[in-house]
Amino acid sequence: MSTTQSERLRGLLEPLVSAANLDLEEIEVSRAGRRRMLRIIVDSDEGVELDACAELSRTISEKLDETDAMGEDEYVLEVSSPGADRPLTEHRHYVRATDRLVKLQLQEGGELVARILAVDEEGLDLEVPGVKGRKPTARRVGFPEIAKARVEIEFNRKDKKEEEEA
Repeated sequence: MSTTQSERLRGLLEPLVSAANLDLEEIEVSRAGRRRMLRIIVDSDEGVELDACAELSRTISEKLDETDAMGEDEYVLEVSSPGADRPLTEHRHYVRATDRLVKLQLQEGGELVARILAVDEEGLDLEVPGVKGRKPTARRVGFPEIAKARVEIEFNRKDKKEEEEA
């Protein structure tokens, strides 16, 4: 997708996404056979419900039909939330991942798997799990030290509501 088309679509769609109290994370136009695919990724601090995606999809579709932003060719519109394993690239992504386990690729080399305890403007306060029965340890990592970051999927972790009910 050209930068001009991307900027035009962002300018057109960002107000619609914001009006739904969501953040526009990504716009991607790709080819799927003869058709084009327009994928819009949205998120919020509370996550995104399926109904919100469906409603936003209808709103975006109406707006795109009113304009020539996608040209005359057919396209498929997909509005969704980011996957659980999407990269953490923005400050708000780290804030939303608080209390989650993350895998960090460090600039100096090596990896670190730890739980985000707190996020501020400079970096992360982490809890590194203990190995072989040892207690977890605290660690501070500044944003400049992070090359890549991604949430680790946990299948057996209770969320806060479950812990409070127990």
